[in-house]
Amino acid sequence: MISLTGKNVLITGGGAGIGRACATAFGAAGARVVVAEIDAARAQDARQALEAAGVEALVEIVDVTRTDQVSALARTIDARFGGLDVLINNVGDFLQIAKPFDDHTDDDIARLFDVNLRQVFVVTRAMLPLLRRRGAGGSIVSVSSIEGFRGIPNCSVYASFKAALSGFTKSLALELGPAGIRVNQIAPETTETPQVPVSAMIAAEHHPHIERWIPLGRFGEAGDIAGAALFLASPLAAWVTGTTLHVDGGALAAAGWYRDPNGFWTNIPVVTGNGFNA
Repeated sequence: MISLTGKNVLITGGGAGIGRACATAFGAAGARVVVAEIDAARAQDARQALEAAGVEALVEIVDVTRTDQVSALARTIDARFGGLDVLINNVGDFLQIAKPFDDHTDDDIARLFDVNLRQVFVVTRAMLPLLRRRGAGGSIVSVSSIEGFRGIPNCSVYASFKAALSGFTKSLALELGPAGIRVNQIAPETTETPQVPVSAMIAAEHHPHIERWIPLGRFGEAGDIAGAALFLASPLAAWVTGTTLHVDGGALAAAGWYRDPNGFWTNIPVVTGNGFNA
């Protein structure tokens, strides 16, 4: 068992999906949990669940793209807990903006930048004094995406900002290494969340094909990502920094390879009388 008793953890977007799973996992490991959540209903639900589980928690309604609100959150954390040990930069979203690059408007690009990269800068910069105050052993974990490591059609801007998180992670790890603060990121494949309800997006008749689409036979669950975050923030990863943990069921390693209906690997989609099969 990983114990984070006595540690203070901030999770952005902690009211649902991967963020909520992280809040639950860190709370179960004994940490004091701070949740920043933009949606009031999700915030209230997370607050009630954490309190019911006996977790010492601070749940605040915060838009992490707003510098003033993030700064206010940092002051609240400082007053309540006196510092931070772990920051989980979980917020990110393709905002349902999926279209050819030349159809992206300036507003589309600005919105994707705000949600997927700029807010990581804003939150991390605001929380660094709190992390430094607690000294060596601090950890920053950002949730990126497999799309930062492979091509994805019609999401070129989103993928660009996810790829940029890799450069930020590596470079910041070098800066903060002397302070004993580690910086890493997680790159998930498609994961079942309220934001991306995979089970509802794939017709029931196509569910049997999923075991061939992902080497480990299924899409991700929020708990898979939370477990990776817990590991990276724990002493088990004390000599891990500046790197990416790919939590993707082997999808990136497969690099476009699939199993056909007979179980053979192919990089050519199989089409049968019933349509696309791999």
